[in-house]
Amino acid sequence: MSFEHPSTDGVTIREVEREIMSRRTTHEELSHDLEVMDAMLDFLGHPEDSFRIIHITGTNGKGSTARMAEAICRAYGMRTGLYTSPHLEKINERIAVDGQQLSDDDFIDTWMQIKDFVALVDHKMEVDGKAPMSYFQILTAMAVWKFSDAPVDVAIFEVGMGGRWDATNALNGDAAVIGPIDMDHMEWLGDTVEKIAAEKSGIIKHESTVIIGAQPHEEKVMPILKEVAVSEHASLIRDGEEMEVISRTPAVGGQLVTLRTPGGTYEDVPVAKFGEHQAHNALAALAAAETVIPVAGQLTADVVSEALGGVKIPGRIEQVRNSPTIIVDGGHNVNAAESLRAVIEENYNFEQLVGVVAVMGDKQVEEYLGTLEPILSNIIVTENSWRDRVMPAEELEKIAVRVFGCDRVTRVDNLPDAIQGAVNMVDADDELGVGYGHGVLICGSFVTAGDARTLLKEKANPELALPKVQRVAGKAQDGETGDRFKDGDEDIVSEVFGETFGDFGVKQVPFEGDATSSDTADQLRNKEQHNGAEND
Repeated sequence: MSFEHPSTDGVTIREVEREIMSRRTTHEELSHDLEVMDAMLDFLGHPEDSFRIIHITGTNGKGSTARMAEAICRAYGMRTGLYTSPHLEKINERIAVDGQQLSDDDFIDTWMQIKDFVALVDHKMEVDGKAPMSYFQILTAMAVWKFSDAPVDVAIFEVGMGGRWDATNALNGDAAVIGPIDMDHMEWLGDTVEKIAAEKSGIIKHESTVIIGAQPHEEKVMPILKEVAVSEHASLIRDGEEMEVISRTPAVGGQLVTLRTPGGTYEDVPVAKFGEHQAHNALAALAAAETVIPVAGQLTADVVSEALGGVKIPGRIEQVRNSPTIIVDGGHNVNAAESLRAVIEENYNFEQLVGVVAVMGDKQVEEYLGTLEPILSNIIVTENSWRDRVMPAEELEKIAVRVFGCDRVTRVDNLPDAIQGAVNMVDADDELGVGYGHGVLICGSFVTAGDARTLLKEKANPELALPKVQRVAGKAQDGETGDRFKDGDEDIVSEVFGETFGDFGVKQVPFEGDATSSDTADQLRNKEQHNGAEND
């Protein structure tokens, strides 16, 4: 397929991002049909037919499974496309080719190539009395077009939310991976696990291969998934039946696992992530990769080991700093909290772990905090940058007090100061001054995780060279709260937090070329994050 690339001279990534972000979110008008995406694929000439597809849904583990499956396929010499959500720091993260996210120029170029098609679809929808393309639908179309243009051999698509009516479900997956199904997004997907399972089962396509992960509600969920698979004449591979995690041993930086799939048994495979749940994610990813890699029988164990041993999954129980240990996790539901707690109990030996928590207002917050309560010595409740949906710190404080008691709860309304307060707290109790056994856990939302990763970017920080007594006393170079983070990229930090964190000590930088827009940085981020930031 050939296409004359339009000029991108003078167009910036921020202008493109703003143009796409100005669109409605899919949730605003959930139409329960795929007509918009079908129309776009028709106009594009169905570029998705040029590559094989692994399609992944589930309440938790989609992103990890997607990255693992992509790594295995790429290690086997296949050219890969990867479409994931949400992004933690930059929109480009969502679309990757051969393991590399799109550069700014590539992202702009892809948008310029499909922009006119978007206008055609919008016009068609207007004539039919329907809503124009949403933000997530446009990004999905961009991914499909880029993967075809690359071209890739296989593309891995992570569902945005649910499955049946998700934009990605306009594609016909060769393999459909359904991870653990639990309660989340009930206002859109249903208020029972059965209803949620029915929505997620919608990604099962005719004569595809269905890979079903370990299910926390197996008795309620499995009959639904199996019925759909049978009706679609799909091959069924179930965790604990046709595939299994035979053994797992914690190791430095992750674990060693032995996995059995329909292809064979893979012994002592290194997985570069902690936790039993990641062993099961690796199992599902391996079974999916076996489906699309053109090899008869078992894959080469050394190639699989190389792939899984090098997978990095940002924002998922990710250790971003040492001394003290700082862990960032974007999980936001009870199932994710259970996995997080299990990883920390199995792989860390904390004498003191201070939680910094900011959550969204539509989550099972008390249950989430209750799951983490046994591993946290104290909790600092705060707010992230998504002002439209974040639970106010005052409200979160009331819930936290019910779970932890008054003495263990502190409220700090902005995230940078909350992180600094947690670091000060563990520094004060660290008698040896080396950070061993003392840590900070920042969690509650992918937005919280993304904000924290931006703030905690590794930079040369003169404060860290100061004696411990000065750090604990807060006698940094200028003595201001939040100094620990002031060495980060000021433009990045201010774009993320805008005027919300005006006392953070960084200059306030507006978006470039904002003469025609009254949106603040926070408002733009709210729009952009809403259609995918709190995915399943």
